[in-house]
Amino acid sequence: MSPRRVLGRIGFYTLIAVVLAFFSVPLLWLATAPFTSDPTYEVSLPDFTLANFRAILEHPYALGSLYNSLILAIGTALLVVLFAALAAYALSRVRIPGRDGLLYALLLLSSIITGTAAMVPIYQLAVELNLIDTHLGVILILTGGLLPAAIFMLKDFMDTTPKSYEESARVFGASPLQIVRHVVVPLVRPGLATIAVWAIANVWGNFLMPYLLFSSDPENQPAAVIIYTLYTEGGQANLQLLSTFGLLYSVPVVLMYLFVSKKYGFRFHGGIKR
Repeated sequence: MSPRRVLGRIGFYTLIAVVLAFFSVPLLWLATAPFTSDPTYEVSLPDFTLANFRAILEHPYALGSLYNSLILAIGTALLVVLFAALAAYALSRVRIPGRDGLLYALLLLSSIITGTAAMVPIYQLAVELNLIDTHLGVILILTGGLLPAAIFMLKDFMDTTPKSYEESARVFGASPLQIVRHVVVPLVRPGLATIAVWAIANVWGNFLMPYLLFSSDPENQPAAVIIYTLYTEGGQANLQLLSTFGLLYSVPVVLMYLFVSKKYGFRFHGGIKR
C-alpha cells in the first residue's frame, strides 16, 4: 500500500475512534456513576455502593414518575397505533380526491404548529374538558400530536400489502374490520412495531406537555419532568440522585430496544418495500 493510502486509513480509523469515544464516554459515566458513593463529572472506577439507589427509593416521586411515564407511553402508543392503522388503511385503499395533498398538509401543519406554539389553546382546552392533572388528558393530547406523522409513515406499509388477500377474504364474507384484523395487521406488523417504538420514544422524553398539564400535582408527573427536580437548593445537580435516576430512566428504553431487535431485527424500514 502507498503511504498516502496508509495515512488515509489511519486518519479514518482515528476519526471512528474519536466518534465512538464521544458517544461511549457518557454511557460509561451513566453505567458507573450510580454505583459510586461520591460521583463527579469524570468517568472513574466505582466503589460499588448501593446508597444512591436507597436514596432514590426514599425520594417521594422518583419511582412513581417512572410508573407515570409507562402509563403515558403505553397508552399513547396504543392509541396512535390503533388510529393510525385505521386511517392509513382507509387512505391507502380508498381513492379520495386530494388524498396525498391532505397527508402532506397534515404532516406540514403538525410540524409547524408545535407544542410550544399551541401551548395556550391546548391548556385552555384541557381546562374546559376537565383534563388537567389526568393521565387521559396528556395521552389524548400527545396522541393528537403524533397521529399525522404516524399515518404518513404507516401508509407506506399499507400500500405494499397485496390486495389479493383482502379480495379473497371479502369473497368468503369477511367484514372490513375482520379484513383489517386478520389479514392486514399480520402483514404490516413490522410497520406497527415501528410506529409503536417511535411513539413510545417520543412520549418517554416529552417534557413540555406533562409539565404543563401536571403542574399542580407532582404525583402524576412523569420521569422526564421529575428528573429536572433532582438539583440542590443552590441549583447544582445532585449527581448521586441524577445519575441513579438517569440509569433507571434508561433501562425501559434499552429493554424495549432489545425486545424489538430480537423479534424484528433491523428489518423495520425494510417492511416499507416488502
